[in-house]
Amino acid sequence: MVLTAPQAPRMNAIAERWICSLRREGTDRLLITGRNHLSHVLETYVDHYNAGRSHQGHGVELRAPDDDPNVIPLPTPPDRIKRTRRLAGLLNDYLPAA
Repeated sequence: MVLTAPQAPRMNAIAERWICSLRREGTDRLLITGRNHLSHVLETYVDHYNAGRSHQGHGVELRAPDDDPNVIPLPTPPDRIKRTRRLAGLLNDYLPAA
């Protein structure tokens, strides 16, 4: 158990927000069959959260935390976008097609 630091009162709220996102977008929609399956689901969601899912608090462009800040994303025509399905289609990553 980790106690909330007195100098960081929002620490618990940030953790609760992340757990709520994980449950809403991932684990609440799946039947977890065991420890290995849960581990796979959590690893996939963490990868998606950090690299494939945009976040509101990262500037005007909605960027994921692992995005390169020196790269400006250009608009891509809809016919040139590649979708990668993860967790049986619960999570989708969209990238410009080559």
